[in-house]
Amino acid sequence: MTDTHAATDAGSSDRVSITLADGIADVRLTRADKMNALDPAMFAALIEAIERLKGMRGVRAVVLSGEGRAFCAGLDMASMAGGGSGLRLDERTHGHANTAQYVCTGWRELGVPVIAAIHGVAMGGGFQLLSGADIRVAHPATRMAIRETYWGLVPDMGGFVLWRGTAREDVLRELVYTSREFSAAEAQGWGLVTHVDDDPHARAMAIAREIADRSPKAVRAAKRIFNAVPDMDAAAILLAESEEQLALIRSPEQIEAVRANMEKRAAVFED
Repeated sequence: MTDTHAATDAGSSDRVSITLADGIADVRLTRADKMNALDPAMFAALIEAIERLKGMRGVRAVVLSGEGRAFCAGLDMASMAGGGSGLRLDERTHGHANTAQYVCTGWRELGVPVIAAIHGVAMGGGFQLLSGADIRVAHPATRMAIRETYWGLVPDMGGFVLWRGTAREDVLRELVYTSREFSAAEAQGWGLVTHVDDDPHARAMAIAREIADRSPKAVRAAKRIFNAVPDMDAAAILLAESEEQLALIRSPEQIEAVRANMEKRAAVFED
């Protein structure tokens, strides 16, 4: 099990809070009065949260959720109508991504797995935000939509990158072209949601606890391979597997994983 046992407030704003306990960072969107809609302050807070998590010691998994009635209702259209997001979509602020895209793609760039716990509403930018998670758990009554064409726009927060390999392209094309709502059960059938659960946050935390019990270096290595696969050919993927394995095998952490399993005890890993 993780070496960090006591819950610690790892930082918060009026938009996003982070609490760390037992290796799990519980990240919550806290703009409940606006269904966690994305306004300029929320964009900034999510970027800040991603950067904080990157440098935070002891984090082995992240659970991302929204407080109140919704995970995230998408763009705060009233805020945008009053002056826009203030973001320059033509500027590559974070590697290949602009700031709006990094709000969603940045979760994939974290070294540890991210589990999204989804309820209420996840529309437009909110759906793209949950798409950045490695694993997605949704309440059965969750309302979802890739909503941008409804407003005369295209999805532009990294969705096209994040959806690769999750669902058939014809399904995604229909959802994007029509902007229609769909259910958690439909999303699970298409591969856009991992689990449907009456208590998505509890289920997400349970998954995170299982991950936190595994070798941190092995989990991080596996995520690096998953992230790289879409842009690699078979030869490069096979080489990446071998390189990551050679770095792990017979290391103190790998030896501890074997010993703990053989001795039927909890492993003790250092972060």
